[in-house]
Amino acid sequence: MNKVILSGNLARDPEIRYTQSQKAVASFSLAVNRRFGRRAQEENPQQPTADFINIVAWERHAEFVQKYLTKGSRIIVEGRLQSRSYEAQDGSRRYVTEVVANEIEFAGSRPQNGGYQPQADGYSAPAPAAAPSMPQSAPPMGSSVTDEDIPF
Repeated sequence: MNKVILSGNLARDPEIRYTQSQKAVASFSLAVNRRFGRRAQEENPQQPTADFINIVAWERHAEFVQKYLTKGSRIIVEGRLQSRSYEAQDGSRRYVTEVVANEIEFAGSRPQNGGYQPQADGYSAPAPAAAPSMPQSAPPMGSSVTDEDIPF
């Protein structure tokens, strides 16, 4: 089984290209925090560690990335690990390992204005779907909770 699930922030703005057959392909780098052992954390608690993973998204996922994601966007990527090689301009053989995205989801919190910020191309991300309402037969559980009360 070849399945990768990553959560992180875009390390740079996505690059969008089109193949000769006009298929969109987006590439970007995802900064993923690395968990490390207790000893390493005790020795240098101020030093966060991140891995920078290359991600490739095709067609509708590439269009989503182009419209809604910029450097710093927090997302979850589900995909597969792929290794490939190519010949560089100097004639040397280069090897690349990257994640080919099958699913991309927002993972960040909503901005204070209640929606995502408009992008340079005039698009803004859709508002998250409303949570399903509680069935009428369910008794209320304590006092009402607002978005500000939720810790995440």
